[in-house]
Amino acid sequence: MAVAIKDVRIDLQTSASQKTLLEQAAELKHTSLSSYILASSLKQAQLDVAENETLLLSNRDRDLIMSILENQPEPNEALKGLFK
Repeated sequence: MAVAIKDVRIDLQTSASQKTLLEQAAELKHTSLSSYILASSLKQAQLDVAENETLLLSNRDRDLIMSILENQPEPNEALKGLFK
């Protein structure tokens, strides 16, 4: 199993109460504060990226797109001219 080299540092500032809360959560997970913050941040980052890369359509919109793909109209002269 490959071990990731951790050669980049991220610094952040927080209030004392926020740090205390993060420390409590890390302790509950039996991990270090840094590991807890990294794991939590990566999980949220994956969700945010997936949400941005996913297009959700209503059933009506999905059916409309599928209908257009399955029954493509014939190209008009203007469109044909673009490919000459």
